[in-house]
Amino acid sequence: MSKDGEVLWFTGLSGSGKSTTARALVEPLRVSGRKVELLDGDELRQTISQGLGFSRKDRITNVERIVFLCKLLSRNGVTVIVSAITPYEEMRAHARAELPGYVEIFVDCPLEECERRDVKGLYAKARNDEIKQFTGIGDPYEMPEQPDIVIQTHVDEVESNVALIMDYLMTKTGRSEAV
Repeated sequence: MSKDGEVLWFTGLSGSGKSTTARALVEPLRVSGRKVELLDGDELRQTISQGLGFSRKDRITNVERIVFLCKLLSRNGVTVIVSAITPYEEMRAHARAELPGYVEIFVDCPLEECERRDVKGLYAKARNDEIKQFTGIGDPYEMPEQPDIVIQTHVDEVESNVALIMDYLMTKTGRSEAV
């Protein structure tokens, strides 16, 4: 019987660097011999969660769907990387409870920096009330209480954050993966 794969769940504000770091992590994990799938929150909203809004209920439904996909993949030995804002602690607690290999990665980046990086102009639209319930502006982002890993994309380069995550996995699993 194969070992369940880890679920590396990146949480943080829009523009914090979740997807950038998650994408950079894929290749080192594959090189280390793992089967890897990346589930990006934006892509999932356009596919399996199409039609969901941004109410608390819809956000929770979105995360429940992502958790279900993660279960299917991880129980088949796939390391799943999730990049999704996941703004509420109850969502992250649900994922942790449901996914044996859950590793919470908090992408800690100040709101001001996220706004500066915002190429889509979403923060400006939220501040002008063109977007309601935008996380960090019209809707809260509850800081993770006990993340497994914290990365600071406004301080550290992508490569050093990837190395930090790989070191954590090597220590946690005892596997000798190379970065």
